Amino acid sequence: MSLTDRINNRVANSAFGRHFQLEGSGAKKERLNSKFLTELRGGLATFVAMAYIISVNSTIIADSGGPCICSPPEGATGNAALCVGDPDYEACKLIVRQDLITATCAIACLASALMGTFANLPMGMAPGMGLNAYFAYTVVGFNGSGSTSYEVAISAVFIEGLIFLFMSVFGIRQYLARLIPVSIKIATGAGIGLYLCFIGLQTSAGIGLITADASTLVTLGGCDSQYKDENGVCLAHHMESGRTWLGIMGIYLMTMMSLFKVKGSILICILIVAIISWPRNTAVTFFPYTASGDAAFDFFKQVVTFHPIEKTLAVLKFDLSSGEIWVALITLLYVDIMDTTGTLYSMAKFGGYMDERGDFEGSSVAFICDSLCVAIGALFGTSPCTTFVESGAGITEGARTGIAGLTVSFGFFISLFFSPIFASFPPWSTGPALVLVGSMMIQNVINVNWGYIGDAVPAFLTMALMPLTYSIADGMIGGLCTYIAINISVWLIEKASFGRLLVDKTQKEPWSGHHLSGSGILPPWIKRLAGKVTGRYPGDDLPKEGVYQMGSVRNSNQETRVSLSSQDEGHDEDLTVGSGYSK
Repeated sequence: MSLTDRINNRVANSAFGRHFQLEGSGAKKERLNSKFLTELRGGLATFVAMAYIISVNSTIIADSGGPCICSPPEGATGNAALCVGDPDYEACKLIVRQDLITATCAIACLASALMGTFANLPMGMAPGMGLNAYFAYTVVGFNGSGSTSYEVAISAVFIEGLIFLFMSVFGIRQYLARLIPVSIKIATGAGIGLYLCFIGLQTSAGIGLITADASTLVTLGGCDSQYKDENGVCLAHHMESGRTWLGIMGIYLMTMMSLFKVKGSILICILIVAIISWPRNTAVTFFPYTASGDAAFDFFKQVVTFHPIEKTLAVLKFDLSSGEIWVALITLLYVDIMDTTGTLYSMAKFGGYMDERGDFEGSSVAFICDSLCVAIGALFGTSPCTTFVESGAGITEGARTGIAGLTVSFGFFISLFFSPIFASFPPWSTGPALVLVGSMMIQNVINVNWGYIGDAVPAFLTMALMPLTYSIADGMIGGLCTYIAINISVWLIEKASFGRLLVDKTQKEPWSGHHLSGSGILPPWIKRLAGKVTGRYPGDDLPKEGVYQMGSVRNSNQETRVSLSSQDEGHDEDLTVGSGYSK
């Protein structure tokens, strides 16, 4: 017996192994092919794949200015009115970004640990892409230019977490997921992908390829800051910025490394571009010889240190008097439900967790863990936490239990002490990641029902309006309102014409025909409680060959595979993959 086998067997036979249902542990429901060392390898793969969120999330949310106060000179316009270049404001934003690096690592560490320990799922969790951009650029606005302050917006996130917790406990999430037309769900993820790409190509959180234009609103930029006017319009030297070309190189490297399936390609390319930008005597340096550049470089030189949260910790302000904050609250709640539900069920199908009822073990606990971490993350000052689709990297490596989630948690714990490094990733190093993530999120657009124009137009408007209005909420509202208007109009015309004017609906998708769960809206714990009262337990009408687990049945003469395909009989639901991305 090899050393690897001895370690795996020793751990499996321990209480630790029985808790996580490792194969050979003697647990009631062992996870087939689950080995301790394989779980560690899978968890490491997931962490490397999603570690980019540490720098990207902090960069995006710091663009809102956090709790920093902008006091522009009287009569200031353009960038000056937004305190762009103001030394005091930029110094405050630098501290906020350092706070958010700590907050991102802390909530990702806690969330992944909870998901692994209590739900026993190999999922990594962190603040979600898309949701952070919506929070920073739509709700709060760049440098606080939106209608809602950072403190009120983060309070909305906290409330959203509590509402999500209530809905998770009582199973309301499945019901809400069914109300949204499938094409709108898919288009929401694709639209967020376009939105992230748009952000990654701009200057504040990207490579600076796209800049403002007085006539066409946006145009090709790529010039250095000294050649821009107060409104960010390039006046000369288009496409001559070394930082823009460095960002373009980052996109190219990420794409090539992804093609060759290099694990952690996003993080590796971010590091390459960042390292090139760290020397101070170059045209692409992230540390220019200015007051803010000197402060950033002094922090960078510490390398290993723990930065306590100074400005974003528990800055809640419960002022819900404006209509905008309610729109933000509802949007955050909807996107989080769709994102988390889609990601968890998609990863469950990918990993083979699905049972014959279309649900998976630990689903209710997983949603409860997610909602708790949304509320806790708000106390740290960051946007909603969600399950990351990069968890598929660990599942591909063989991860099957919550031990992989604990490994991800440990990775983020170590990252807490390297905040000077993560704080020094320039936007042109993280911008390429937004572009690549956007391309991944839009891939599900092929599943939109393009064959029926009544479904296609609302879905298209949902996607188009998100980047064009710079708002995820406006895109979703536009798509849903268009869907309702079209379908009500068709119904009224058909009724008013007494059936003489009819629309061919053979290709129309049913509104509620695609379910994320085949077991009703009530969570398992309520069904088990009802079973004790009535004597009838959920699943009594299903075959009883054995215990369904990890895609097969143990202790039965005939093995039953649970298909991972969404097209199999009894599992024809159309799932939207969420992302860690709010895809």
